Amino acid sequence: MGVASFLTTSDGEQVGNPRHLAASAGKLATAQRDLARKKRGSKRRRKAIARVAALHSKVRRQRLDGAHKAANALIRGYDMIVHEDLRIANMTKRPAQKPDGEGGFLPNRAAAKAGLNKSILDASWGVFLTVLAHKAESAGRELIAVNPAHTSRTCARCGHCAKENRLTQAEFACTACGHAAHADVNAAKNILRAGLALRRAAEAA
Repeated sequence: MGVASFLTTSDGEQVGNPRHLAASAGKLATAQRDLARKKRGSKRRRKAIARVAALHSKVRRQRLDGAHKAANALIRGYDMIVHEDLRIANMTKRPAQKPDGEGGFLPNRAAAKAGLNKSILDASWGVFLTVLAHKAESAGRELIAVNPAHTSRTCARCGHCAKENRLTQAEFACTACGHAAHADVNAAKNILRAGLALRRAAEAA
C-alpha cells in the first residue's frame, strides 16, 4: 500500500492513487466558505450544509467504488494475497512537540505530518482492506497479513537490510549486492515472502 501508488503487487503491477478528496478539495473549500457566511438557523445555511455533506458523500462513494474495483482485480488474479498489517490509526497520529531546552519547542513537524496523514486517509487503505477481506472470504481466497517492518529497506534478492538501500520514494538499490528495483515492487516481494513463511509455519504447526 502506498500514497504515490495506491498499491503495488510483487508482479510489478501498480494501481494509481486517485486522491478523491484532493480532487474535490477546491469545491469543498468553496462550499465550506459559503457555509461559514450563512446565518445560523437560516434556510440558506441548511442548504449550504447539505451541499458540503453531498460533496463528502461523493468522496466516500468514490473511495468505496475504487476499493471494490481494486479488490476485485486481486481476487480474480490470485489465489493467495499477502498484504501489510497496517496500523492506520497509529500512522496518522499527530506528532508530539519536542522541547528546545529554552522553554520553547523545536519547529513542529505537524504541518508536514498533517499533509501525509491527509494523503493516507484519502487513500482509504482501511476501507480497501475491509472490502478485500470480505471478498477474499466469499471467493475462497487465502488472505495473509504480515508485519510491514523493514520490508521497504530489505533487499528482495539477498536479504540485506539497511536504510541506505532506499534511495528515494521510488528507487531501491541494495548496498550489498547492487540489486536495483522500483522500491514498492521490492517491498511487495518481501511482503509476499513473509506471507509464504507464515503459511509454511502454520502448515508445520
